[in-house]
Amino acid sequence: STELDLYYEYISFTGDPAEQYSGLFSDGSFIPEDFFLGYPQFNLFEQTTQKVGYTLSHNFSDDLQIRNSISVNLTDAVDRRALGNELVDDRFLTDFYTGDFEYTKDNYFGQVDLLGRFNTGSLEHQLLLGFDFNIFDGTQVGTEGGTLPDLDLFNPNYDVLEPVNTSRFDVDEDTESYGVYLQNQIDILDNFKLLIGGRFDWIDQETIFLFDDEDFSSPAQSSNAFSPRVGLVYQPSELTSLYASYSSSFNPTTGFNLDGEAFEPTRGTQYEVGVRMDWLDGRLSTNLAAYHLTKTNVTTADPDNPDFEIQVGEQSSQGVELDITGEILPGWSLIASYAYTDAEITEDNTFDVGNQLVGVPEHQVSLWTTYEIQTGDLSGLGFGLGIFYVGERAGDLDNTFVVPDYLRTDAAIYYRRNQLNVAINIRNLFDMDYFRSSDGGRIFLQRGEPFEIQASVEWTF
Repeated sequence: STELDLYYEYISFTGDPAEQYSGLFSDGSFIPEDFFLGYPQFNLFEQTTQKVGYTLSHNFSDDLQIRNSISVNLTDAVDRRALGNELVDDRFLTDFYTGDFEYTKDNYFGQVDLLGRFNTGSLEHQLLLGFDFNIFDGTQVGTEGGTLPDLDLFNPNYDVLEPVNTSRFDVDEDTESYGVYLQNQIDILDNFKLLIGGRFDWIDQETIFLFDDEDFSSPAQSSNAFSPRVGLVYQPSELTSLYASYSSSFNPTTGFNLDGEAFEPTRGTQYEVGVRMDWLDGRLSTNLAAYHLTKTNVTTADPDNPDFEIQVGEQSSQGVELDITGEILPGWSLIASYAYTDAEITEDNTFDVGNQLVGVPEHQVSLWTTYEIQTGDLSGLGFGLGIFYVGERAGDLDNTFVVPDYLRTDAAIYYRRNQLNVAINIRNLFDMDYFRSSDGGRIFLQRGEPFEIQASVEWTF
């Protein structure tokens, strides 16, 4: 009746230099994949992360359970940069940012839930009562402000003097958030369910920001909010479910803008309706949903300095999603999805209302299918193939350019027998060159990973 899971993970990463931004020329062609948009000899990134925690659950009875989890994430890093911020005449990299700093990011999260089932008359209840906390402590110490000459992309000269940083900064960010929540799922009838609940959050934030011994610290901020949640499910038949939901959110946002002002918490409101249907005697399921989501105080890259972020006024997203999952024939399974999204700025003092949000494609399609041999000596041998299409996306909030669409193909081969699981996963099978995301500028794009093979062996005991 009691289960305890413990885990520890240690991750070490070194990039000398680490992968940085790439970009597009004004005609839409790609900057060469192997060209580093800066002086590589002055760039270095080293990071270590330790994750430790546990999850504990105990069943007092079939109708009463308690769950508890604690997780700690500790990160230390050294980051040295000498990167260009502007591309002139599709040739010269200018306006270099240089910095040399160390930072820490420590996060502590805890949660406890109590789940109970009981009846009141003809009504069946599934009650969830819980509490959680999240404590974040981040520091940055370093120097910046060195100068470097412009860099010619077609005839680069890296024989330059090391930049001398002239400004010093010291940052300490502290965020503490606590929440209590209560949720009740009520089976009113055999085919009609109501979910009602909510959570109350308290958040305290403080940012200490010293720049060249001048104090730009923001005052401590405290905020709280109640976030309700309501959902309905109606099943006109055993194979069909209709549902509708409303929810709101309130999340702390760590960090600060270029002026040293701490970010306000992000707030969101979402409405969703959908229908779920089962086919082929329950082996195949489809889910069609439509939603409208509104968020305020959303952070995005500062168009004047992508190393910092800003908070825009209000953003909204609405769309339709279709998911298909199941086993078509014995051993043959698939997961397919399509999403149409219209995401735009609805209120702002900086960007035009109606501009599309950065990195959100209007169309996305994915298909992942596997086949596993069911009988004979090769039983347990399986093959997988996946196709992922992401449409064009706005590259910045001014909508001055678009990030091109792409089609990526993945594949896998695996073998499962008793406690043994061996797998080879191939990502980007045809080594397509594409951009996976944008940080708000034509030369602030993240390139997609090239052809990659991962092999794994797992033994369960």
